[in-house]
Amino acid sequence: MAHDRLRPDSMTPRPTAEQWRAAWSLAPYVWRYKGRVIAAFVLLLGAKLANVSVPLVLKEIVDRLEHPDAASLALPLLFIVLYGLLRFGNTAFTELRDALFARVLQRAMRGVIHDVFSKLHAQSLRFHLERRTGGLAVDIERGARSIRFLINFTLFNIGPTLLEILMVAGVLFAKYDPWFGAITLITLVVYILFTVLVTNWRLKHRRAMNESDARANARAVDSLLNYETVKYFNNERYESERLRADLKEAEDATVASEVSLAWLNAGQSFIIACGVTAMMGLAARGVADDSMTLGDLVLVNAYLIQLFIPLNFLGTIYREIRNALTDMEKLFGLMQQAPEITDAPGAQPLAVGRGEVRFENVGFAYDPRRPILKGVSFTIPAGRKLAVVGASGAGKSTLSRLLFRFFDVSEGAIRIDGQDIRQVTQDSLRQAIGMVPQDTVLFNDSLYHNIGYGRVDADREAVLEAARAAHLDGFVASLPEGYDSKVGERGLKLSGGEKQRVAIARAILKNPPILVFDEATSSLDSATEKAIGLELARISENRTTLVIAHRLSTVVDADEILVLEDGEVVERGDHAALLAHNGRYAAMWRLQLRQEAGAPAEDSP
Repeated sequence: MAHDRLRPDSMTPRPTAEQWRAAWSLAPYVWRYKGRVIAAFVLLLGAKLANVSVPLVLKEIVDRLEHPDAASLALPLLFIVLYGLLRFGNTAFTELRDALFARVLQRAMRGVIHDVFSKLHAQSLRFHLERRTGGLAVDIERGARSIRFLINFTLFNIGPTLLEILMVAGVLFAKYDPWFGAITLITLVVYILFTVLVTNWRLKHRRAMNESDARANARAVDSLLNYETVKYFNNERYESERLRADLKEAEDATVASEVSLAWLNAGQSFIIACGVTAMMGLAARGVADDSMTLGDLVLVNAYLIQLFIPLNFLGTIYREIRNALTDMEKLFGLMQQAPEITDAPGAQPLAVGRGEVRFENVGFAYDPRRPILKGVSFTIPAGRKLAVVGASGAGKSTLSRLLFRFFDVSEGAIRIDGQDIRQVTQDSLRQAIGMVPQDTVLFNDSLYHNIGYGRVDADREAVLEAARAAHLDGFVASLPEGYDSKVGERGLKLSGGEKQRVAIARAILKNPPILVFDEATSSLDSATEKAIGLELARISENRTTLVIAHRLSTVVDADEILVLEDGEVVERGDHAALLAHNGRYAAMWRLQLRQEAGAPAEDSP
């Protein structure tokens, strides 16, 4: 049942006031260029005055040519020239307005997208872990497209069209039977009411279409990003069928949206037809009883064409604006969503002196129902190395996330040189820490760019030196394009070991006082691990270092080793002391020795 997956809240139109508040938030981006905006509005007013004047001049031409007088032919000729000038003036003013406003439109759209991008980077790790990249990209792309439409048509179509209609109605009221103006205004009111009511009704179909379309795109992007996993498990058909179901849902929602659009268009055409028929009937009667001239009939006809074509366009614009507001809801939701982790009021930059790191009775849970860390306390003295080992799921990697302040601790505190990291700026905190993660994700760019990302202002020699220190130079020499070689989406062209060496090079290039190695050599072969291990030991000298490890052989030189189990520290000491204790660490050590020797494992850590 594909439709069962549509969330009811996504299909319920939001209050109009809320949507217009979202639209109003665009105003500061446009008003930054108020000189151009004001000039564009002056040109717009000139175009509308010229347009409304055209039928008046046309009436004079027809009336004077109906009974031509050879002695006064110059006057119709003058009106004909004026008619041409007004026609050209309308077009010229409009084109000048568009040219003047083009830069305002582009800069406003650029400003919004830049701010959304900045907001996304300011969000917490939890926000991104709970989002699907494909769906987020679709929301941003669709919202950006809607911004251009909304700014352009709100400023230069709805208001000006209503102004033109009121000007025409005023002329008809002043010069002719009041019923001409009354019919114009009645048609306008009925048309607008019908358009608003029906558009609001069909908005649920538009929302359903957007939701299903975003879901299908997210599914496709997610599947392609995990291409290798799909292949490993022969699940191409499974992924295809899942996408087919999402596309079927999108198809149904799109068809419902198009059918409701057809009903809207038909109703709008009927209202306009009724208004046009009534106006022409009145004009024909006026000509028949000599209360109106042939020029008056031409004027009314010209105003009907001039009036109801933009009126029909107004219905389309309103409909599209509502659609644009719907498309922009998620985009503005991203801008308005407050980050989970923020700098404290008055936060100061971290002052790193000796670089001591201290965890004080730290408790943490991603979900309150499932605690991850329970009262963890330890100190890494300045310039010393502390290692954390334990089974998968024990909470080892969570320590590094908390140190980087991707999350805030639930209990206790983390201090660097006595400063609670919640009381310093996030930027200064992360500048002080270098990270080599377990799973290195690279940009789809050159190898040089990915290494240089550790310090974007570093010169080329510093980048190459970092690559040599991470033992990447031999690998780079084997590549036809060297450091300019592309690494592929998420670094898929590189092996796990090569990606980790890039991560190590980044950390070396950053040159921070505090280092975190999260399974930094887990993807390396034994020979490379030993070579890089020596380099890591060298760069760790005189730096405070936290090592999260699975291979115990990589932490034997640590000043202190913590054994983490179920979120608690169950053992601590250096390598020799822990072996002598003959507890959990010693059991893990014996198990790894047997595995490396190829013997069957008997102990369970």
